[in-house]
Amino acid sequence: MKDRTVYMIGNAHIDAVWLWQWQEAFQEVKATFRSALDRLDESDDFVFTSSSAAYYWRLEGHDPQMFAEIKRRVAEGRWVICGGWWVQPDCNIPSGESFVRQGLYSQRYFREKLGVTATTGYNPDAFGHNGMLPQILRKQGMDSYVFLRPEPHEKGLPGRTFWWEADDGSRLLAFRIPHGYATAGGDLERVVRRTVPELKEPFDAIMCFYGVGNHGGGPTRANLESIREMDASADFPRMVMAAPPTYFDDVRADGIELPVVHDELQHHARGCYAAHSGVKRWNRQAEHLLASAEAWAVIADDIAEQPYPSVFEAAWRDVMFNQFHDILAGSSIEPAYDDARDMYGEAMSLGGRALNNALQSISWRIDIPAEAGDEADDVSGIPAWAGPSSPIVVFNSNAWPVRAPVEVEMGSLGPVEALCDDEDRSVPLQVVQSLSAVGESRKRLSFVADLPPLGYRLFRVRIQTDTGAGTLTPGAAASTVTPVSTEEAEAAEADASAVDELVLENDALQVSIDPQTGFLMHLVDKAAEFDVLRGEGARPVVVDDPTDTWGHGLTALDADVGVFTPVSVRQLESGPVRSTIRVESEFGRSRLRQDFTLYRELPQLFVSATLDWHEQQRALKLRFPANLLVPRATYEIPYGVIERPTNGDEEPGQRWLDLTGLRPDRRSLYGLSLLNDSKYSFDVRAEVDRRKMHYAEMGMTVVRSPIYAHHDPYEPRADFEYSYMDQGIQHFSYALLPHIGPWESAGTVQRAVELNQKPMALLETFHAGPLPRSASYLSVDVSNVVVSVLKQAEDSRDLVVRAYETARSATRARISLPAFGDREFEADFGASEIKTFLVPRDAAAPVREVNLIEWEE
Repeated sequence: MKDRTVYMIGNAHIDAVWLWQWQEAFQEVKATFRSALDRLDESDDFVFTSSSAAYYWRLEGHDPQMFAEIKRRVAEGRWVICGGWWVQPDCNIPSGESFVRQGLYSQRYFREKLGVTATTGYNPDAFGHNGMLPQILRKQGMDSYVFLRPEPHEKGLPGRTFWWEADDGSRLLAFRIPHGYATAGGDLERVVRRTVPELKEPFDAIMCFYGVGNHGGGPTRANLESIREMDASADFPRMVMAAPPTYFDDVRADGIELPVVHDELQHHARGCYAAHSGVKRWNRQAEHLLASAEAWAVIADDIAEQPYPSVFEAAWRDVMFNQFHDILAGSSIEPAYDDARDMYGEAMSLGGRALNNALQSISWRIDIPAEAGDEADDVSGIPAWAGPSSPIVVFNSNAWPVRAPVEVEMGSLGPVEALCDDEDRSVPLQVVQSLSAVGESRKRLSFVADLPPLGYRLFRVRIQTDTGAGTLTPGAAASTVTPVSTEEAEAAEADASAVDELVLENDALQVSIDPQTGFLMHLVDKAAEFDVLRGEGARPVVVDDPTDTWGHGLTALDADVGVFTPVSVRQLESGPVRSTIRVESEFGRSRLRQDFTLYRELPQLFVSATLDWHEQQRALKLRFPANLLVPRATYEIPYGVIERPTNGDEEPGQRWLDLTGLRPDRRSLYGLSLLNDSKYSFDVRAEVDRRKMHYAEMGMTVVRSPIYAHHDPYEPRADFEYSYMDQGIQHFSYALLPHIGPWESAGTVQRAVELNQKPMALLETFHAGPLPRSASYLSVDVSNVVVSVLKQAEDSRDLVVRAYETARSATRARISLPAFGDREFEADFGASEIKTFLVPRDAAAPVREVNLIEWEE
């Protein structure tokens, strides 16, 4: 027995938020750290493992003396920092860039304040781990990983210790904790006795974690005495108090040939990816807002003398903290989400002000001369009123050319309005319902804008004196609703049997909606002459879901109890820019409104949804049966993709899910991408018809309504009142993108980003300036490399550009930054590789590749 070693890992798991709010957790951080320091004072052999930079950041400002004690113990090597992230986040829901920021700010903080960086990733309590983490962690200076879930009954692995490999080939030495990360009372010997039998050849060492946890506490005196007694006993292996890096170093030194796992590490709590829609929406909005604000702040600093603000790290701290696994996964008590709302709001306020300052400073320097008829103030030369034209500057935050819908609210210019771009070309314009209810003094305009990569374009709204192109005449309509007129549609609403179907149509698509059910009946790609739907699409299905908040024991949401039935199916609008059919339906006391919209020349169907939900312990799914044989299901994950089986299981995903298979009529490749702006839980279930042909149906989980913070096996009491999640109104959007060939060449990645990071319109006035009426500041020459970040470096005023390969195909890309010394550089990207570049503002200095902490390796 003494030839083998059990490394005893003393730790204190502290949930930053869970059955308590963050204020209580911070008090427990202080108490736990004080206890750990006391144990270190008492016991020379004790080693303490701790993670989460957020705790140290708060402690430093609250108790500098205790912080100094910890720093001394870190220098001794007895207080070991693992997990170089801000918190232990959910490891499926945050974006790829959020995981980068977790390490960027935390590793830099640990090095500055404690003189070390973490070498071991540490997420023992997360509910699953996306397959891109090995690459992200390696590029943050971590070479190993500790986790608990999924446990052996949830996912089979070749052993406790293995190489975990990402799609780019990056590897971590990973360890799955046996029998939990925490101990309570006098059960440490029991845990050790359960762990020792797993010490099997060729290994001569294993880790065993101990210490009171969840609400903190950490190792006790009794724990340490028990370890010493077991070490002295011939019945136990050698017992060594240590930290995870010691174990991993020993495994490497032994030279054992370890198995390789090239897969994500799932599933523990499938229900949490649809729990609490609000926090998930706030997270998505904040991630995209901050990315956009950083990019435009860099540009404004360079071309508009607007200094790059110092607020971004503070904003990201709020976002990162609320990505803690029990907050973002939706498994905390209800008041915790008031705190999360406020912190996300603070982050978005900081980012929003920075973004507005940047955009305003740029647009104010665009040369926008007044046209004939524009009346100007005699003193300033600036129009006192909009006159016959009004300029609008539209900004695109994405590093590729975008053709996308734009809406802008403004004062009315007259009874008939038209739009032209920076080259005086007519752009179809449509007046839609204003956000206000004050009559004709305010109008909302809708148009489709062609925008340059990470750039802007000037448009002008004009009064037309005739009915030429671009005015609101029926002949200019680019998308229509047939076969009924507005009057016929109103009559059909009273008598749904009056028409067989309502049809939306543009040059690319023909969409049919059944007025009897409100479901999509057909989604036809006109050029391909193919209907990609096989049955009723956008079908709102209510599912019985008696599981707890996490969905423990849940594999699939498939116990259907009914569908929403239509209250109203009608034409909402039809014009030169877009046409919309509104479907309003109900189930019990719940109401769902879906606006199905086709835009001029855009090959996707947009859907804006409002749900007023009042079901309890039920879920709502939108289902889309695809007319595709033997399809493969591909999900977006953080900075990557993964293919999963079409078995109907609930799966985490991000901005898009794709089904690509064979057309039944021609056996050629075709696909359907489902894009969304705030949802993270999906399924794809196979269907076999009577001819034994294999199809599949996509499902997007819109909402679950368990009791807040309900954990099995507790049985809710009949005499108690409980709060149920997601009661009331929520808004979300999604889009359907049919495509010939695979998703990799269909623009799925870009269209999904555009749905989340929309163009931004800014009303302007007439003024002289040095900037042109259209400009681009960053672009890439290949479609499978996406630039996700343009920001200022942490250590200088130089630029940081981050990009990732999206199609699992090695490629060479040229990245151009015309405004920054007309810089242009090339780089080779491996399949699914993330790269970060430091671009000096000095055009003579070379561009250098750095890691995700912005350090050169």
